[in-house]
Amino acid sequence: MSRGPGGVRGGRKAGTKGGRRGTTASGFSGRSLKEKVRTAKGRSTSSTRWLKRQLSDPYVEEAQRRGYRARSAFKLAQMDDKLRLIRRGARVLDLGAAPGSWSQVALARAGGQVAGGQVVGIDLEPVEALAGADFLVGDVREPETAERLRAALAGPADLVMSDMAAAATGHAATDHLRTMALVEAALDVAEALLAPGGAFVAKVLQGGTEAGLLARLKRGFAKVQHVKPPASRKDSAELYVVATGFRGAPQTTDGPPDGSSDAAL
Repeated sequence: MSRGPGGVRGGRKAGTKGGRRGTTASGFSGRSLKEKVRTAKGRSTSSTRWLKRQLSDPYVEEAQRRGYRARSAFKLAQMDDKLRLIRRGARVLDLGAAPGSWSQVALARAGGQVAGGQVVGIDLEPVEALAGADFLVGDVREPETAERLRAALAGPADLVMSDMAAAATGHAATDHLRTMALVEAALDVAEALLAPGGAFVAKVLQGGTEAGLLARLKRGFAKVQHVKPPASRKDSAELYVVATGFRGAPQTTDGPPDGSSDAAL
């Protein structure tokens, strides 16, 4: 789900996590990327540069081969490989679910209904149906959203994950603050719906998580860390904050509990 004015994420319309709606994982359907680059007329320099970057990105081709809706699927998969966030039979909430690539990974690793797993996603715009997942349309900033998600789940969530980012303004400090506001909204949902011991994953930007939000995470979780998975492009400002061992809503005491860490992997 996107949260910036106009409902956009990273300068693209809502529902385009790591790709463009209605396309393959590479961002196109039909003709090859090379053909697109060769034949495009009147395309801007930035668009052509984006196409060429897609051509040289091994995750784009691999996502297409595996049937992932976007290359961003590998970001979640790599974090889960490292941190074991998604257990078989887990209940998972995907905030800002479009186009559904993170939900695809969560379904595969939670085992779907056969294993008692469940994936519920929400986005500002409709997400293309995915067998085994339930997608809602809504805004996580709205007070009633947590209750809608609670009703859709068969029980407390084991993982709340968010790949949301605000529309890019070109001003790094502004983009950082706006994305942090989305993380806070996602954390509100996590605190309301996570089971004890559950985990929370959310996109942040370079500079990491702001002190106040980081302290809140450390009060509510046993461990907090920043992660940049290999599939996150080196020139991207994105990081992910990963909090595990949920122990309840933040307390009023100052400072993080013993054993917390904000070290990056």
